[in-house]
Amino acid sequence: MKPITIGAIGGGAAVAIAIIIMFVFQSVPITQYSLYVDARTESGDGLSESHVTIINTGSAPLTNLKMAYDTGAPYKIPLLNPKDKMVLSPPPSAKTVTITTDQGYTVTKSFEQISE
Repeated sequence: MKPITIGAIGGGAAVAIAIIIMFVFQSVPITQYSLYVDARTESGDGLSESHVTIINTGSAPLTNLKMAYDTGAPYKIPLLNPKDKMVLSPPPSAKTVTITTDQGYTVTKSFEQISE
């Protein structure tokens, strides 16, 4: 076989592999609606502080987020754009939080207890 033929076969194989890799990584879907929720209670030195962190990790805005704590104290957020983050202070006795959106997304989290 001539060196030019071997080079053409090797180059063609490299191009084919590159195209396959491009299609595999481009086909990873970005979730349109996704919400990260972190609910925690930190305690130390006789004090206790609770907070809920929410981040819109999807590619589209979330609307009319309704936060319901097990203590019955509701809270509403009209709009949370992609990558936006909010940190909220729930009632001290809250043990769980449920967040729902107009897009049909629901997340329920129990408060994680962290001792310092």
